[in-house]
Amino acid sequence: MRSPIGPGGKFEGPCHPGEEEHGRRKHHHHGAKTFRRGRAIEFLNRLNIKRDTLKEQLATPELQSINPVIVGELKAIEMVINEFTELFEIREEEIREKAAGVEEKSENEEKPDKEEKEG
Repeated sequence: MRSPIGPGGKFEGPCHPGEEEHGRRKHHHHGAKTFRRGRAIEFLNRLNIKRDTLKEQLATPELQSINPVIVGELKAIEMVINEFTELFEIREEEIREKAAGVEEKSENEEKPDKEEKEG
């Protein structure tokens, strides 16, 4: 294996992870920005699920003794959701489109399994 330190004592290996020997970065087929935005929307969906869970807990009779704590958590997560959507400039349409794409993808993945079981 070749040493990344050259004759002049300087590092001659790739500067960044993913950079190949010839000095060019590997290119992703999907844009990195789109990928990161999709992950941000997925994270927002998770926050919304947590908010919905807290709302359900507020209505649960067994949890009435900790109601103030749940209300505080609910307010905090709603604040995070608001700041997150503002910071990443996420619109409601994007959330719905992402959710529709996920549902469509999961439906398409289920169909081949059913056909394999039948056939």
